[in-house]
Amino acid sequence: MDKIMLKIENVSKKYRLGQIGGTTLRDELQRFFARVRHKEDPTKKIGTKDYNKGETFMALDGVSFTVKKGERVGIIGHNGAGKSTLLKLISRVTAPTGGKIMMNGRVASMLEVGTGFHPELTGRENVYMNGAILGMTKKEIDEKMEDIIEFSEVRQFIDTPVKRYSSGMYVKLAFSVAAHLDSEIMIMDEVLAVGDAQFQKKCLDKMSAVSMEEGRTILYVSHNMNTIRQLCNRVVVLERGKVVFNGDVEQGISVYMRCAIQKNKYYDFGTLARDSSVTGDIKVLSLALQNEENSVQFGSKLEFCLEYEANKELSHFAFRFNFLTFGGTTIATSHADNLSCEKGKKYKKYFSIDTTHLAPADYIMKIIVFEPTAVGSQIRHDRVNEALCFDIYNRDQLYNFTWDTKFWGHYVMDDAKVSDSIEP
Repeated sequence: MDKIMLKIENVSKKYRLGQIGGTTLRDELQRFFARVRHKEDPTKKIGTKDYNKGETFMALDGVSFTVKKGERVGIIGHNGAGKSTLLKLISRVTAPTGGKIMMNGRVASMLEVGTGFHPELTGRENVYMNGAILGMTKKEIDEKMEDIIEFSEVRQFIDTPVKRYSSGMYVKLAFSVAAHLDSEIMIMDEVLAVGDAQFQKKCLDKMSAVSMEEGRTILYVSHNMNTIRQLCNRVVVLERGKVVFNGDVEQGISVYMRCAIQKNKYYDFGTLARDSSVTGDIKVLSLALQNEENSVQFGSKLEFCLEYEANKELSHFAFRFNFLTFGGTTIATSHADNLSCEKGKKYKKYFSIDTTHLAPADYIMKIIVFEPTAVGSQIRHDRVNEALCFDIYNRDQLYNFTWDTKFWGHYVMDDAKVSDSIEP
């Protein structure tokens, strides 16, 4: 019988919103005097709501599952689903409101960059401190010190206070400590996203190795479905604090994508946060679907209107439309090239894409706005990852096809047709 390392039974976590204890003493005093004078909360973030006194929020609600020795379990869900709260409960950073959490072994956690590190101590001193927290002796830590330093790639700075480390160096050393010191359960919460691609691969390979060779149990949270596929042999999907799926990786990713994306006729991207990988010289503001509904007959055209604004004059840019399965696999691509714009203007363009080469199934469309360069590279001006959710159906079939594997080919579709108005 496989040994159970973690058992979670009907766990819940309730928070009181807007109550004392959520910020610093200075902030709490400012909030108190603002309430007395009937003023707005000075510590509240712009655009957030005021919470009524006593209002509660269930971060987790009746979560139950078990994890056996050597399992690599991915915990996925959209922002606010309860993933980080669950890991904090397992790591005993905070206590559950209800339910039981039973663990069989020591836990090494990386919940955020720099977790468990003291900024004034050097990298070497922090390794000793983390080992002591896990109950290891100095002799045991000394035996592993060289392996930790070598894996972390920060040998040159190991005797420098970690407050001077970059976020990437923090992650490298913290992961190396968690991977090499003796712990039966490793918990990783999205921290590898800070590291470079080469180190991410190195970490994933290391976690797979310690799981299969040493029998360590791994709980891994990430929004990168490719790393979930590479590492995990099971996933737990959380939605609004509840477990909505527990099982196969590909099926779980498909459930996650369905939970995260709603089928709408209109999508507003104006307030969507962009990262530093795009210039913002062109910004996609909205998408309005022109088809009667989000279901498109097989072989028909997908038609939609994009509104975008230009923050720079460009003489030659393009749209790329990637079509992904609900499992996150890119199936096909279509382009709209040779577009131009003037600085400060807003545009509305109508796009029509032939769907003949897309099998009946559910799809997500990603939008990338880019400018080709003379040397063959691209400058990305904007990107919307989940711009449109739709499905293709065939009246001649009694059921729709379901993508259940990540090994499908990538098809380049015909270019999208672009016009300034709806074609009759």
